[in-house]
Amino acid sequence: MFKTLRDAFKVKEIRMGLLFTFFVLIVIRFGSLIPVPGLNTVAIKEYLESALGDANSFLSSFTGGSFTQMSIFALNVTPYITSSIIIQLLTIAIPALEEMQKDGEDGRKKITAITRYVTIFLAVIESLGLVIGFDRGHYMTVTGPLGYLLVIITLTTGSAFVMWLGERVTEKGVGNGISIILLINIVSRMPSDFSDLYTKFMKGQDIVDQVIAGAIILAVILVTTILVVLLQGGVRKIPVQHAQKVQGRRMMGGQQSHIPLKVNTSSVIPVIFASSILSVPMVVVNLFNINTSGVWAKILRGMNSNYWFNPAYPWASVGLIIYILLVVFFAYFYTSITFNPIEVADNMKKQGGFIPGIRPGKPTTDYLTKVLNAIIFIGAVGLVIVAVIPFFFNGVFGANVSFGGTSLIIIVSVILETIKQIESQMRVRYYKGFLND
Repeated sequence: MFKTLRDAFKVKEIRMGLLFTFFVLIVIRFGSLIPVPGLNTVAIKEYLESALGDANSFLSSFTGGSFTQMSIFALNVTPYITSSIIIQLLTIAIPALEEMQKDGEDGRKKITAITRYVTIFLAVIESLGLVIGFDRGHYMTVTGPLGYLLVIITLTTGSAFVMWLGERVTEKGVGNGISIILLINIVSRMPSDFSDLYTKFMKGQDIVDQVIAGAIILAVILVTTILVVLLQGGVRKIPVQHAQKVQGRRMMGGQQSHIPLKVNTSSVIPVIFASSILSVPMVVVNLFNINTSGVWAKILRGMNSNYWFNPAYPWASVGLIIYILLVVFFAYFYTSITFNPIEVADNMKKQGGFIPGIRPGKPTTDYLTKVLNAIIFIGAVGLVIVAVIPFFFNGVFGANVSFGGTSLIIIVSVILETIKQIESQMRVRYYKGFLND
């Protein structure tokens, strides 16, 4: 990786792209420190940290702390990510969007434009919900429609500006603009998290206890990271043989290829969906000051991952079970709409390809479905293990950090994909120079 970056700086265009990306990330980090006018941001930060629990950690990680601080970039890339997922799901349900997706570059531009509009719409809805909640909690320093409109416009504009910066990084930087912004948001929270871990487990202890605690923390992070790398890199290759055919006097075809089926086919999407669904009841109750007691209070507490694995709250394990079931469900659901065995089998048959030992047509579809279901289950189990590890240490030892399995999956995925993008650009420059010579 370091050799790739060193070689990349030798190419002027790639070097300028890296510097441009670095400049954009600095702008985003500065914007994350500017508070939204009209809000008591200090009181809001205290309220969010005490009331939202895991939902707050989730949002802090994805927004780089700007949501907790309620800065002008408080919504950050979350509306765009949600919009992208919604549009991707709708392309399966709406034939017009599916046709756009298959319509080459023009179709992709139209889908991108629709994604932008949905992002703005979601940002307005989220901003409006926050304003209503903050007004009821008396966290607003401005009153009246104009004051509320000021906060809504500021939050929406900040989200739109972050989306625009992400697209500029994709065009003029190193690619994957939104993903890189999400990466820097997660990484920016890590120094604070490590500082909290040091204060809780190492500060004031003797040197032996400090070394043991530090070694355990490092071991947990390394093991989790290794699991994530294995999960993201695992691929099941289905061999494909292409039949030979005669074209003129030449025999064509007969090549061997493969269909790569990733073990973690749905990446981090199931974890995001599961966490979002579990956080909704708690967010609604806290933002709208709904009084809960008795059984309902226990149910809401069970939805908060801070109570999972906590011996004092055994009923919270119900929330953990629901979380695991949701992750597995969305792993199968998301893969089912992004990979169609019937379509793959038909395309393979049209191109004269077949899986050795499997007849074309329905037998191929059944075989791909069987293999895919087994792979999805393995990937879902691995995803659950990676996601639950931080919850375990939080519940048992109180090691509450904003980054966890979800964040590590995103970090590994974005870094690997960015390195591939840089290597691809270097390869293009190399061949271009070779041909010009």
